[in-house]
Amino acid sequence: MSFRVVIPARLASSRLPDKVLREIAGAPMLAHVCRAALASRATTVVVATDTAAVADAARAAGAEAEMTRADHSCGSDRIAEVALAREWPDDDIVVNVQADEPLMPAALIDQVGAALQADTGAALATACTPIGGADEFNNPNVVKVVADANGRALYFSRAPIPYHRDSGNGEFAGAAFRHLGIYAYRVGALKRFSAAPAGRLEQHESLEQLRAFDLDLPIALVQAVAVPGPGVDTEADLEHVARLMAGES
Repeated sequence: MSFRVVIPARLASSRLPDKVLREIAGAPMLAHVCRAALASRATTVVVATDTAAVADAARAAGAEAEMTRADHSCGSDRIAEVALAREWPDDDIVVNVQADEPLMPAALIDQVGAALQADTGAALATACTPIGGADEFNNPNVVKVVADANGRALYFSRAPIPYHRDSGNGEFAGAAFRHLGIYAYRVGALKRFSAAPAGRLEQHESLEQLRAFDLDLPIALVQAVAVPGPGVDTEADLEHVARLMAGES
């Protein structure tokens, strides 16, 4: 198995200023993400950023750093800039690990990288996990995914899918899955994805991954062997993750 990891990390955050450098368990949040990526089977771990302080934190954690433009609207664009700058071949695989997920399991990084390598007809790979209850299933902040008969992603939505007509959508156990926001890309597909405008479905759902369907880029889907802990978007999230790392509930 051969793949690279890129962690797009911008310092600006409207809800939690300087988010990726905030301390958790004695280290910047970014350091925990880097350590997870370095514990995976990735051949290279690069933090893509537009801020020198973030680059310094990445190097201190043992990762490489690549300075990128400040005007990127999403992480995939920042990763595409790294791939172009480093002249990575189109067939190479790169895994996008979010900088605000300090509880990302290395096993999941390996799994999505391996899934894309195994499915030679896919352009991307991502992961999912079974929906745990009705509240989660009906929550528009929980992105749902359904797969086709070949185990590839068929659609992503904030709506509760699939809808069970006869039960009034009360029977979702074992049939409904939550999407986990980790992706592996073939570099050639990543370049196409980044260069394309947002499609109608992407704009309607506010889900970037729907662009892949407009570009006819197949997405391999795997059920996660390990599910990440909560990500960090707010001060409360930061405190929650710190408690989890300290072994508290």
